[in-house]
Parts: sequence; C-alpha cells; structure tokens
Amino acid sequence: MSGAGQRYHHGDLAPALVQAAREILETEGLSKLSLRAAARRAGVSQAAPYHHFRDKTALLAAVAAEGHRTFTRAMVEGMSQAGTDPAERLVACGVAYVDFATHNPGLFRLMFGGTIEQCEIFPDLVAAGAASYRVLEDTVAALTPGQSEPEALQIQALDAWSTVHGLAMLMIDGGLDPVHYGLDSTSDLTRALLRRRLTPLSC
Repeated sequence: MSGAGQRYHHGDLAPALVQAAREILETEGLSKLSLRAAARRAGVSQAAPYHHFRDKTALLAAVAAEGHRTFTRAMVEGMSQAGTDPAERLVACGVAYVDFATHNPGLFRLMFGGTIEQCEIFPDLVAAGAASYRVLEDTVAALTPGQSEPEALQIQALDAWSTVHGLAMLMIDGGLDPVHYGLDSTSDLTRALLRRRLTPLSC
C-alpha cells in the first residue's frame, strides 16, 4: 500500500478521495465513511488523506461542496431544456432537484441533513451551497419580474424550496411511490405537483 499513492499526482488525490467518499456514502452509508475507508477505496495509504483533509469533517465538507456544484449543474441543465417560459423553467428546476435527490440519496442527506457541524468554517461549502440555492431563487424571481420587495421574493423562493425539498425527502426517506398517484415516474409526479403548486406564483 505504501506505493499506492503514486497512482495520483498531488493535485489529483483530493478529488479521488472525494469521489471515493461519495461512493461509500451511496453504497455503505455515512456510518461506514472515514478517512481510512476513503483511502482504502481510492487505493492510497492511510496517511495520504491527511495531506488534504485534517479530519473526517473536512472530507465530508469537500464531498458536500462538490455535491452542491453537481446539483447546480443538474438544475441549470434541466432548465436549459425547458425553453424560455418561466413557469416551465421552474418546473424543470424542481424536477432536476428531486431527481438529483433520488439518484444520490446519501449525498443529498449529507448536503442538507446538518451532519457537518460548523459548516461556516468551510468557505467552499458555504459558497457552493449558496450558489445552488441561488439557482432556485433566480428562477422563482423570473416568474414575477415586477416584484421588487426582497422579502416577498424570499418567501416565494422558500415556498418553492419547501415544495421540492419536501417531495425529495418523502421520495428518499418516506418511500413515496408515484404509482399510487397514477403516475409512472418520480419526474412525472414532481411535474404534476409543481404545476399544481407553483403556477399561482406566475399569476
């Protein structure tokens, strides 16, 4: 194992450990994730992670930050296929939100579950999380371009966030089944709920 770290250039090791940690999250769960476990999966020495992460929390913060960046890209990509109608773009954003959660439940729980204590000491995580929420905020704001009251926009964004986040959590932790609602997929259920719930925002 002592020579295993030579598989990576120094700049490549941190991303490899983040990817290894993410795989452990999804296949074995948070309780099995440690610096040693990530090193083992990445094929490097047990000492190697400490060159990049001082402890498990720092590794988790890096995983969550990368998760938020991937999450942001997924929402932006989803909206890019929805045309220019603000309501449909919001629906597409919500579908991407819920799809991300259902395809990456362990990562999603880490990103939003309060597992990382004192997350404010990890500026990369704070910035990545703010950027992902800003996508939703900006999409909601586009529904009401004449709305100039910041508080009203914040409430509308919170309304949309509560809807999609609540649905995502019901999907991954509550076993919500679209078939019970006469629909074939998670995406279909998300679209149906959002079109019913969020259309008033554009009126």
